[in-house]
Amino acid sequence: MSQKKIWNDAADPFVKSVTYDWLGPYEPTLERQELDGRLTHVTLSFSLEEQVPQDDWQLQIMPAFAPKFHWAPHLTPTDNHIIDQHCFRSPALIVHDERQWLAVIPDLDLLAAGTPVRWYMDMDAGRNVLTLGMSNYKVTEHVLFEKAEGAVYPPGDVRIGFYIMKCDLDSIANPWRPVLAFLWDRWGGKLFRQGAPKVAPLERYVEHTYRWAFENWADSVWQEFELDGVKVGAPAFIVDVSQSPNYPGIPSEREARSIWNQAWFSSLRSAQGLYRYGTSKGNEELVRRALMTKELALAAPLSNGVFPAVIGTEMETLQIDGQTVNRSKGWGTSFWGNSNRNPIHPWGSLRDAPYHVLDMSWTALLMLRWYEELERDERLLAYAEAYAERLLALQDEKGYFPAWLNKSTLEPYEILKDSPETSLSVTFLLKLYEMKKDDKYLTAALKAMDIVMAEVVPDGRWEDFETYWSCCPYGNGRVGSKVPRNNMYKQCNFSIYWTAEALLQCYLATGRQRYVSVGERCMDELLMTQASWQPPYIYVEALGGFGVMNCDGEWNDSRQSLFAELIVRYGIELDRTEYIERGIAALRASFVMMYCPENEKTKIQWEKAHPFFTERDYGFMMENYGHEGATNPEGRGMGRFTIYDWGNGAAAEAYLRMRERYGDMLRERYGQSLSRGEERR
Repeated sequence: MSQKKIWNDAADPFVKSVTYDWLGPYEPTLERQELDGRLTHVTLSFSLEEQVPQDDWQLQIMPAFAPKFHWAPHLTPTDNHIIDQHCFRSPALIVHDERQWLAVIPDLDLLAAGTPVRWYMDMDAGRNVLTLGMSNYKVTEHVLFEKAEGAVYPPGDVRIGFYIMKCDLDSIANPWRPVLAFLWDRWGGKLFRQGAPKVAPLERYVEHTYRWAFENWADSVWQEFELDGVKVGAPAFIVDVSQSPNYPGIPSEREARSIWNQAWFSSLRSAQGLYRYGTSKGNEELVRRALMTKELALAAPLSNGVFPAVIGTEMETLQIDGQTVNRSKGWGTSFWGNSNRNPIHPWGSLRDAPYHVLDMSWTALLMLRWYEELERDERLLAYAEAYAERLLALQDEKGYFPAWLNKSTLEPYEILKDSPETSLSVTFLLKLYEMKKDDKYLTAALKAMDIVMAEVVPDGRWEDFETYWSCCPYGNGRVGSKVPRNNMYKQCNFSIYWTAEALLQCYLATGRQRYVSVGERCMDELLMTQASWQPPYIYVEALGGFGVMNCDGEWNDSRQSLFAELIVRYGIELDRTEYIERGIAALRASFVMMYCPENEKTKIQWEKAHPFFTERDYGFMMENYGHEGATNPEGRGMGRFTIYDWGNGAAAEAYLRMRERYGDMLRERYGQSLSRGEERR
């Protein structure tokens, strides 16, 4: 395979060399354009007279300095691993040392125009090489990408291109800001202002959500029962397409029938949206159901300052017409437990799972928000205060709060005892300080925030429960260690979000500029996991939607409904229009995966994946798209289940909360509407 250098300037302090392969016997035509003092655009064009089989084509960029910092959108732990274009949400490779900063950004216009072989990137920190390439791929583990054989280029033109961005480190505030600004200015912002992501007025999706949960799918979704003489209720944690009223086969429950108040699946969060909606519409039945969910949260037994996050039922396996199905034994068999997404009993029994400090802090924070914003139920405040006393006692000498507590002894486990999960507890304590004006909450919160700023943020150690103990187990045997080839930790954007939120709250509580400055850095790192364009190989609306981590495949993950408000809040605080647009795009993207006539592209994909869907399924919404690292126009990438509290119910809550808190301000100050068209009030 022939190679040639197109960049070999010994005087360039940023780029030592750029080397490219030929395609078979064909050498490309090169075009190099200096766009300004720090931005260069390079295009390579091949004119093929015959079909060319070539498994791998590479262009390698070698920085002229030895970077200390590396960032890529996905992990590539070996030479055969790649960052397939499936992960090109805000694609870039970024490196810097103490003085120089360099980024490589694929030319998304060329990629969108079509390519016979998929693009990829790679970052080898040890060899100091940044790669843009073309290859077939395969998904291994969950989810890593590897090169695959069989790439063939037909006769005709093949073009690939990229941007090199470079500047002195002292001219940028954080390593992601120049890339994000460039991506939004060149692609995302233009698409947003042209109407992307394409959605209907958001209240229509709210109506679909509540009709789906409480009417059409109510037999499977809504759970109502009695605990100690009190009526409680909430939507089930998860339902499967087999539970559709239109399903032609035998229904089966995907996981144990349960209700969660956990960092993802929070029935108390979703109920706040239902309460707002029911109150605004004068719908007493919806308000009643929201209040029943509040009662369920308060029913979780508070003992020694800790409480469980999950209530579940016993399950049984049955044989029906020769098919094995899972069924609940009913709420008469209910028990309290915790999330099974944990390192102590991974994917084990809910009953045996350890207490998760993160889940407790989130639920207690939601109790305070309900008390402050919806109704002054003194039980909520008392419950949160009782938990806060235990939380303060759990803080270690450095300032961290532990992740998990032993179910029996309540002693902290060692694993993730110094993680950024601490940041959510900071936000909870600051809200309690705001309400009670007790300095002990502020002191503990700032101590925790300072250690996260010192030990987690600079190195990108974004390790939390989802990083290792959700669907992607890669690396869970090396917690606390970087992937050597990439000089990066396995990272989840959930803990980046908690930290950005906590830093903003610290700034608002103290007025200290350093908190919002570091918060902006965290916000930009978070936004590198947001889609800044619309790829042609993603067959639903994608702009504004979020991925999850640097070792997974999701687009449009439901977390965007949680992130949207914080992005807008930073936009207001920093008066940054880009953030306002990104936050609104994230909110609108929160409804893109819903099955309903308003989402034309998504509806087509749903009906290809599940042809039995009808209007009785309007409102069904998978939590993400392309989770397994592959999509196609025939419905691949669509899922089989929906989680009300991490999907349609969560999106409805986010919209209703943001409309109430920021709707008028955004219209008056920025000329922006959270929704599309005229909203019905």
